[in-house]
Amino acid sequence: MTKVLCVVTSNGVKGATGIPTGFWLSELTHPLDKITAAGFDYDLASIKGGKPPIDPVSLDLDDPINKKFWADDAFQQKLNHSLKLDDVDPKTYAAIFFAGGHGVMWDFADSPAIDRVTRSIYENGGIVSAVCHGPSALVNVKLSNGNYLVDGKNLTSFTDAEETEVQATDIVPFMLETELKKHGAIHHAAANWSNNVIVDGRLITGQNPASASSVGQQLVGALRGE
Repeated sequence: MTKVLCVVTSNGVKGATGIPTGFWLSELTHPLDKITAAGFDYDLASIKGGKPPIDPVSLDLDDPINKKFWADDAFQQKLNHSLKLDDVDPKTYAAIFFAGGHGVMWDFADSPAIDRVTRSIYENGGIVSAVCHGPSALVNVKLSNGNYLVDGKNLTSFTDAEETEVQATDIVPFMLETELKKHGAIHHAAANWSNNVIVDGRLITGQNPASASSVGQQLVGALRGE
């Protein structure tokens, strides 16, 4: 069975501020809703394994998709016992997906496990996808030829303008849009908070939480070969 590896942060604090964070729940559940409805299986991994932190602001159970997954025993089992990314065999997966949330800004970009697993999946013909701050995982990934994966690729991410609007520019360790551009990415920013998904071959990225469902739909299409 075709399987997707979904990756979330293990970091639960916004740097030196002490403000709690983690992954953004709907940025995981909304793509998963598309993935599972299409009949594809998934595993959930985090940098450290075990139970990853959820940004408390995102724990919105009035969102029907969040509510559905929150009540799902299989999802809770995977959430409470996420795989440690270091232990993952990338050859098992047809695609990797990185959920966002501010937590990822402190543990995705410099993760050797992310570098290894992402490169392997991409170079084996798999799909790399991410939403919002999730593309922080792609900032430093290098292919076997030494080039950055994002170099020359069309993509999007949480924008510098959105980071400014949420007043986090002095909190995050780097500005995601700027950093992706430094490594050769062709970044496509839409209006703040709009649904914006960019597909460049086997690279699928979304700008913000409003883009999460659309990233999932594009990922499903790619897995089907559409």
